[in-house]
This record gives sequence, C-alpha cells and structure tokens, in this order.
Amino acid sequence: MGGFSIWHWMIVLLVVVLIFGTKKLKNIGTDLGEAVKGFKDGVKGANADETPAAPPQQVTAQRSATDSNTVDVEAKTKS
Repeated sequence: MGGFSIWHWMIVLLVVVLIFGTKKLKNIGTDLGEAVKGFKDGVKGANADETPAAPPQQVTAQRSATDSNTVDVEAKTKS
C-alpha cells in the first residue's frame, strides 16, 4: 500500500483528459474560480452590510456620602 508514483498520476490525468476533453476541463476550472471569487465577495459584502454597533454607554458615578467604600472614577469611551 505505497503511495502513487508519478506514472500513476500521469495515467489518471491522461484518462481524465480523454474522457472530458481539454475544453471541458478548462470551463470547469474557470467556473470553479468564479464561484470561489463570488463566495469571497459575498463574505466581504456580508460583513460590510452590518451596521456598526452603538457606542457603549458612559457610566457616571454617583457620590454616596453614606458608603465609605465607594471609589469615584471617571468613565471614558474608546475612540
């Protein structure tokens, strides 16, 4: 059960060319390439169509005179 040698692959290639012909194989390759290109464009387009998320809401600190463990901080949003 060894691997295929170059001669095995040459015979398989010859049989495929004889069955389908070079023009048909060229058309299959072109159609496959266009399908992959269309898929990539579709994936890029789906990501571009999404609306950007709303910016995070800013949390403001309320001072509580009764709670001595409260730390006063200033929240900033990312730009």
